[in-house]
Amino acid sequence: MDFDRKIDRSGTNALKYEFRKRVFGTGDVIPLWVADMDFAVPPEVSEAIQKRAEHPIFGYTARDEKFYQAIQQWQKNQHDWDVPIDWLEYMPGVVPTLILAIQAFSNPGDKVVIQPPVYPPFFDVIKDHGRVIEGNPLVNTPEGYRLDFDHLQKVTAKPSVKMLLLCHPHNPVGRVWTRDELVKLGEICLKNNVLVVSDEIHADLVHKGHKHIPFASLREDFAANSVTCMAPSKTFNIAGLNTSYIVTPDDKIRKAMQKQLQAYHLFTGNMFGAEALKAAYTLGQSWLNELLDYIQGNIDYVMEFAAQNMPEVKIHKPEATYLMWLDFSAWGLSDAKLRKFIIEQAGIGLNYGPTFGKEQGANFHRLNVASPYKVIEEAMDRLLEARNTIAK
Repeated sequence: MDFDRKIDRSGTNALKYEFRKRVFGTGDVIPLWVADMDFAVPPEVSEAIQKRAEHPIFGYTARDEKFYQAIQQWQKNQHDWDVPIDWLEYMPGVVPTLILAIQAFSNPGDKVVIQPPVYPPFFDVIKDHGRVIEGNPLVNTPEGYRLDFDHLQKVTAKPSVKMLLLCHPHNPVGRVWTRDELVKLGEICLKNNVLVVSDEIHADLVHKGHKHIPFASLREDFAANSVTCMAPSKTFNIAGLNTSYIVTPDDKIRKAMQKQLQAYHLFTGNMFGAEALKAAYTLGQSWLNELLDYIQGNIDYVMEFAAQNMPEVKIHKPEATYLMWLDFSAWGLSDAKLRKFIIEQAGIGLNYGPTFGKEQGANFHRLNVASPYKVIEEAMDRLLEARNTIAK
């Protein structure tokens, strides 16, 4: 696969490009913000969609057994996880799934734990539905981010706390939580009767030297106290097809999620999404292997460039994802001035750190490196040129 090829996305209504003026005040920035990739999907995925599109009727469509078998086989091959088909249920995207879980397992006024800095919709899905955020901030150490288990024990012990949204692997800090970390978290949540809803959308984008362990695969009691949210969307760049799924062995939990799916009439799904999932999960492994090598190359480049040219910009090398979490605090700018500076002086569109947590994201921006190398190279050159004006 030629990941160096620059693909013109104009005219496709790509949010990453079309929303530049709305988000950054100008269309003249290199867009390295929205978490999708500027790479073509696997050819097998395109072919599967085109084949289905040849049929002239696009009516309501059910998912066949091959859909669930593809998920089952993928989980076994990728994560050595044996998932019976009756543990699976279709969902229309991971963020909608988080909303359905919040509706199913909590009431207005209840508290939900999140661990910032974290994916901004985690805040929205709680607040927008009348629930209350209970924060358990990650701890930023020189070796990387870690979970604060002492504080987690305190907050989950509150009777009003009903759920924890786990980001695993973590966006934006790129941590792949270890077996020991997951076990500690799972035991604390079990002890305090707190349901774990685990967003594992980045599970397949783990870099060499690290291994993703699905939370629910660790122990039967963890599986029975959790909803695992997964999708091919980040892995294969098909987020626009709105196709995801949950894994849970507990009948009551699964039926409660199905009830929410029915209540909002979201059960029919996207026919092209189903075809894309089957093709990606059965034929996409070699493409994914090449992708991971390419992304690792871009990450290594950014790490080396920053270390050599602007070592004051601190970056923990991500263990997963194509996202990098950059700490610009040494530049001495307020958040608002830093954002304005990166947009206007560097001409780069990054994700604004405080949206991941006002305190935990202060002085940070998130960089998406899932673009051709030359694009990332130009962005880093621009950033350095802008930075040198501060030094003067």
